[in-house]
Amino acid sequence: MAFEKNDLLENFDVYPKVFVVGRETQIRVRSLGGKPLFQPDTEYKAILCAMDSSCPRLWPDVADFRERTLRADADGGFTFTHTFDKEQGYFLRFVDGDDKRIVQFPLYCVEEDLCGRYPLIGDLHIHTTCSDGSQIPEVVCANYRRHGYDFMVVSDHRRYYPSLRAIRFYTDVPTELTVVPGEEVHLPSVYGQRNPVHIVNFGGEFSINALVEGEATEEAGTDLSVRAIRKENVPDVMTVPQFSELMQKLADEAELPQGVSRIPYVMCKWIFDRIRDANGLGIYAHPNWIQDTFHVPEQFTDYVMQTMPFDAFEVLGGENYYEQNGFQTQRYYEERAKGRRIAVVGSTDSHSSLPSNRNAFICSTIVFSPENERTALIDSVKDFYSVAVDTISKEFRLVGESRFVRYACFLLKEYFPLHDELCYEEGRLMKQAAVGTAEEREEAVRMLEAMHGRMQRHREKYFAF
Repeated sequence: MAFEKNDLLENFDVYPKVFVVGRETQIRVRSLGGKPLFQPDTEYKAILCAMDSSCPRLWPDVADFRERTLRADADGGFTFTHTFDKEQGYFLRFVDGDDKRIVQFPLYCVEEDLCGRYPLIGDLHIHTTCSDGSQIPEVVCANYRRHGYDFMVVSDHRRYYPSLRAIRFYTDVPTELTVVPGEEVHLPSVYGQRNPVHIVNFGGEFSINALVEGEATEEAGTDLSVRAIRKENVPDVMTVPQFSELMQKLADEAELPQGVSRIPYVMCKWIFDRIRDANGLGIYAHPNWIQDTFHVPEQFTDYVMQTMPFDAFEVLGGENYYEQNGFQTQRYYEERAKGRRIAVVGSTDSHSSLPSNRNAFICSTIVFSPENERTALIDSVKDFYSVAVDTISKEFRLVGESRFVRYACFLLKEYFPLHDELCYEEGRLMKQAAVGTAEEREEAVRMLEAMHGRMQRHREKYFAF
């Protein structure tokens, strides 16, 4: 990720950047040591420009430009109060005596429902050496934090316990990165019939893979310590014959349209239902991944979108060719046009967390959540407070509902570059704590303890909630 800071962010600190409709807000503008633009104790004309209403020269009857006079303080900055009355972007523009622009600062106003919901950026689909990835779970977490992520999951193929390994390691290492339990679910074939659909269990309190005997139970056993984060109401492990009999029964009873494969569909629905039982987020992943042909038949996805057994659609995934993300994005907007409201996420599906991997950081999700915590993140996505982010090219692209996309666009330019700077050093120290010498680990933990809490303070500074 690591969004670049523009010169304005380097030279001025404006805070808060985000505030709430109808609330009087105090805003400060401080110089950060660049070329002086404002003389102390001097008055300047300032204009608050509402982005959605255009400019007075072109639309004099509807434009929203509000002028005021502000006096620079002793440091060449300003402090003023204002009440904004509509959710949209604004500019605070300073002009000289000839009304020529000196500088302007972007701001944003949100409705009450976004008040207290901070923008948290993360990845909901990542692999490690515990399946087919290239780095161990602890290092993957550190590398993603270094690139600006607030939350993530370790979602190895057929395995839940690697995510628990990462969570337990960072229990003793102070970090503001939230690591949630998870896995990519692949269950055994039923009388020779596979379910090729890829499903991610994000944040579920127990493993879905370990509900049936297989690689996970063979490697790690069946004790709850390796297949759940809760101690009660965890289903028992089935044998493959028991599972096959259950799936066949469900397939025989299902009323499905012609052309929809019965075993794969009932398995998908069963998996999504179990993820929901585990209080997780069930993600329908990358149907347009090209694996010789498209991974999932279009007719199957048509029916999945019609019945919506999943919680979220991985509209952006871990490939950089157009057919995957482009076709899935088109699918999302067509489904929205049909009146279906779909929660979206973007993920890397990364198998290497190093920058040398072209696909390591190409997609992500912004979740507007009251807390950087598992249940709050899951509930926020389910309540549609998310935007999928495509950073395949330098010019990012966003997928989601219009108001959240517009807000996220502002944040990616004006907030996340500052946020990412704080993440970088924390991630570097996390890796040092994971694989450094005993002395380096001790030093890293000490430094992480000293900086702990600064990201929350950073959010509170820039969001007037």
